[in-house]
Amino acid sequence: MLPYALLGYRTTVRTSIRAIPYLLVYGTQAVIPAEVEVPSLRINQEAELSDADWVRKWIDQLTLIDEKRMVDVCHGQLYLHRMIRSFHKKVRARIFEIGQLIIKHIFPHHNEYKGKFAPNWQGPYMVRKVLSGGALVLSEMDGTEWPKPINSDAVKRYYV
Repeated sequence: MLPYALLGYRTTVRTSIRAIPYLLVYGTQAVIPAEVEVPSLRINQEAELSDADWVRKWIDQLTLIDEKRMVDVCHGQLYLHRMIRSFHKKVRARIFEIGQLIIKHIFPHHNEYKGKFAPNWQGPYMVRKVLSGGALVLSEMDGTEWPKPINSDAVKRYYV
């Protein structure tokens, strides 16, 4: 069943590129197995062409394939920007400041993890430095600084 699934996947229109992957790779529409058994109008038209006409038509399609690819690349970039814009509409920026108190999430693969009945958060810690890309350098409440920065996704504000 894998060949049929791949045929279906490669011959359907993708939303992101607004085209069929088979068309972008081979420069022509795919002929499904049913069209080979029961010839369609497209198959009949291609069968009645002379060799010179068929070659000329094929070369014309190949010269247009670069233009089709460029249009699809532009559409893909516009689609990507739309996806980014819709993502940023839903995401709230989390801004941390130096000296702010936070608590850190304990993940199951960390050494501090004590089991499923233990607390999931540990702290409070103080933000020592805010690095680019959302990384934070933390310190204990007594002032000892952590050796490695931590991602801001794994922390949340601590309210006294």
